[in-house]
Amino acid sequence: MEHADLQQRLDTLWRMESPRLVARLARMLGDLDSAEELAQDALLAALEHWPTQGLPDNPAAWLMATAQRRAIDRLRQRRLHAQRQTQVLDEQQDYVMGADAQDHVDDIGDDLLRLVFVACHPLLPADARVALTLRLLCGLTTHEIARAYLQPEPTIAQRIVRAKRLLSERQVPFEVPRRHELTQRLQSVLDVVYLVFNEGYAASGGDDWTRPTLCEEALRLGRVLAGLMPNAIPVLGLLALMELQASRLRARTGADGAAVLLLDQDRSRWDWLQIGRGQAALEKALELHGGDDPYVLQAAIADCHARARRAEQTDWTRIAALYARLGEVMPSPVIELNRAVAVAQAQGAEAAWPLLEALQHDERLQGYAPLAAVRGDLLARLGRNAEARAAFEQAAALSGNARESQALRARAAAVSSGTAH
Repeated sequence: MEHADLQQRLDTLWRMESPRLVARLARMLGDLDSAEELAQDALLAALEHWPTQGLPDNPAAWLMATAQRRAIDRLRQRRLHAQRQTQVLDEQQDYVMGADAQDHVDDIGDDLLRLVFVACHPLLPADARVALTLRLLCGLTTHEIARAYLQPEPTIAQRIVRAKRLLSERQVPFEVPRRHELTQRLQSVLDVVYLVFNEGYAASGGDDWTRPTLCEEALRLGRVLAGLMPNAIPVLGLLALMELQASRLRARTGADGAAVLLLDQDRSRWDWLQIGRGQAALEKALELHGGDDPYVLQAAIADCHARARRAEQTDWTRIAALYARLGEVMPSPVIELNRAVAVAQAQGAEAAWPLLEALQHDERLQGYAPLAAVRGDLLARLGRNAEARAAFEQAAALSGNARESQALRARAAAVSSGTAH
């Protein structure tokens, strides 16, 4: 295998497997910094050995076994209790014999979800919990997390460093929280899972419009949570929302990988079985009187789209009303921006323009590409094509995703040529 091909393969593998490595190593060592360090050591070992020895039959298991051997050495250096060593050695032996990482679960049933609950410890401020777990769970960069939070990158970086230091200084055990403690940490966990999903659904950076593996991981975690808490309204709402949105993934990109916007998607490519699963979870949440839960409201919005077999059948009036209610229970400039889009579809650009103008000077949206993109869309609808082109070009420049920037530049060009729709 050529070195460039191997590097690309390893980069992809690392994106997928590093969270599992860190989760397992953190469980073994009780130390996040050491877990991340040894996971990186395993990657460096792969870069050293694979070019000459070839790609192993199970690269993920190779990385896990290598990382765990180094963790065992670290544990021996610390002279931990013999019983602890024996437990870890037994787990390592399973890997040597070819067992898959998924065979090793604990009381919560999943190493990654367990790590999320650990990192969402009440000792940490809420914003630090989410930033830390996003970093650990899927290796999101500080830029990606900052974009999701509408925060400067240095702020996010400091949160992560402080969170890890605090967990270490207080010697927080890497244990599964008892069932009565799960609810206390649930909101932070749900926030993390959904932000991971969103990063997969519309990648903030890189060359790809979507990162389906992140969506799949978030969905898997959501389903595990629903199994643990089958009557928890926020869990059902989030699961419904993710199922409904994920049903569109195949239609979100064209054959060339280019972004396809919602109104232009081929809805025959939507996964209608997945839509059914999402609608079932939403119905259960509503039966439990969860209609005002933020995740349930967002799922109801996604359901409006799912019920429209053709774009022109979309009930934009209901969507606008749902966004208005969502803005009341969970105020956010991003929600208001989405409401403006819905109002434009339901009542026209003139009705939506005041809503957009009210957001123009919101500091949280400065440098936010979707704000400029919506402005471009409304200006085009109002016939102000020169301003619309400038707005789309600004949005393209602000976006960190290559496919999104390409789509926005195409819209700018279409406005100039009069072919925009």
